[in-house]
This record gives sequence, structure tokens and C-alpha cells, in this order.
Amino acid sequence: MPLDPLAKRLLTMMAAAAHQARSRPSVEMRRQSLAKLMQFSRAEAPGVAASDGVLPGPGGELPYRLYSPASAGERAPGFVFFHGGGMVAGSIATHDRIAAALAHATDCRVISVEYRLAPEHKYPAAVDDAIAATEWVARQASSLGIDAERLVVGGDSAGATLAAIVCQEAAQSAGLSIVAQCLICPVLDFEEISPSREAFAEGHLIDRVTVEADLSDYLPEGLDAADPRISPLRATRLAGLPTAIIHTAEYDPMRDEGNAYARKLLAAGVAVEHVCHDGMVHNFHAMGAILPQAQLVLSQIGEQVRRAVEK
Repeated sequence: MPLDPLAKRLLTMMAAAAHQARSRPSVEMRRQSLAKLMQFSRAEAPGVAASDGVLPGPGGELPYRLYSPASAGERAPGFVFFHGGGMVAGSIATHDRIAAALAHATDCRVISVEYRLAPEHKYPAAVDDAIAATEWVARQASSLGIDAERLVVGGDSAGATLAAIVCQEAAQSAGLSIVAQCLICPVLDFEEISPSREAFAEGHLIDRVTVEADLSDYLPEGLDAADPRISPLRATRLAGLPTAIIHTAEYDPMRDEGNAYARKLLAAGVAVEHVCHDGMVHNFHAMGAILPQAQLVLSQIGEQVRRAVEK
């Protein structure tokens, strides 16, 4: 269907405010731009309490924010959440409203993790942090008020990359039980340029210049982009992965890789709930101040996660 009129208006406003010639953004510009964009997050989270802490990571302490919905009892399902931002930007602060809304919608205690960012910390720092954080949450579940047998791992954009990798890694090791993965506008493939990346390379919220800059900042030279720890779509061992909840957007450059991952998981026998949202753009779920669909998709994710953790 056509680009949603409200989304089109947002893109027009952003284009008018941008420089005429797009050049490689500095890391600081990238981080400031994401922080400004996330100010459009308006999501319902009544009765959700938040507290901050730190957990041990492979490179030092990692900040986290724990969100407890009013509906949570002494032991609730847990949702480990990784924020987006191309592995270069984002924080528990930029995604505060989204994480709180997910806690409200899913009835899970959500742990939003602040992993190390590039270029200060290149690959595999973020991956190692995500795995370590998930394992720590599982070990400390009781003290966090979480049922370790009902653990969800998810994220948006690059955070969904990390969530997918964590689930693939966990499936190959014993002792970590993840019942569902929630991937919102996931970035899953750096090996090939998909048709959607070509079609929406300019003027659709996240452009080719930014994506290429992020990848350059994130990956050391000489690495194989087809490594599943970089491009989880390229994994060949998918059987036995947790139930997948995948939300993609019709006008997102990353649409095709998210859709392809849903198909590959289904072919491997994994339970999948996949929705490609008509007329929407990347990160639409985080723009509730502009797009009514943002609240709708968060509510939908809530229903899907609640079903997954109760199976």
C-alpha cells in the first residue's frame, strides 16, 4: 500500500531539516540524531516502576534498567531488551519509554541493557555483552523477580540483531532457556544488499550513508560479514530456536531481511508470528507522538509475548 500519510509527513519534515548533501555523519551526530528521534516516543506505561543497576560484563560493568509492571507478582516472565542505534548510538535513556511500554504491554519484567557501543568498542563487544547480560539475568532471575523458565529476549533494529544472535548462541549451549525472541524492525544481514535496502536507501528515516557509517564503525577490517554473529540471517542451524515474534515495516530498508528470517525460521520448524506493517517505516514503533500505529504494534507485541510465555 502507499506510504502512510503521517509517516510521509514525518519524512518530509526530516528531509527539510537535513542538509542538502548527505555526508557521513560523525559518531556524535549519529547519537544526537537518534536521541532526538526517540523524543517522538509516546507510549502508554501506566503503573510501571523502574530502577537502575549494573551487571557484570566481559569488559566491565554494564548499566541496566529494570521495569516492573503493576501486574507483576513476586515472579513474572522476564524480557531482556536491547536498544537499537546501529551498534553506535542509543542507550537505556533513549529507549526508556519503549522499554516501559513493553513492560506494560507484555506483563513482563523488562531489563533494558546498555551494551558497549562502537567505535569505542568494536565487534564483538556488543555481542559478548548481550550474551553475558542474558546469562546474568537467567542466573539472577529470582532476585530480579523473574521466572527463569519464562525468559524472552528482544530488541529493535540493531538491538534485534543482538537478540537474534543471543538466541542462536543459546540454542547451541546448555543451561539457558529462552521461550521467545521478539525482533522489531531487525537488522539481520550485512552480506547482501536486498531489494528493500536498494529501494529505500534514501529518504526513509535511515539511509544508506548512515547504515554504511554504522557498519564501518562497528566492524574491524577483514571480518567476514556472512558470519552469523554479524549477520544472523546467514545462520544455517536454526532448528530448535525459541518462538519468534517478528515485526517488519513495508517501507523499511531492512524489511526484506526480517521477512526472510521469518521464512527461514518457519522452514526450520520454529514457531513464528510475523507481521509486516503496511505503509510504515523503520522505527515506527518508537514514534507514538506522530504515528498511531506505534501504540497498536506495542499492544500487539504484548499479546504475542503473553501467549508465548504461557505456552
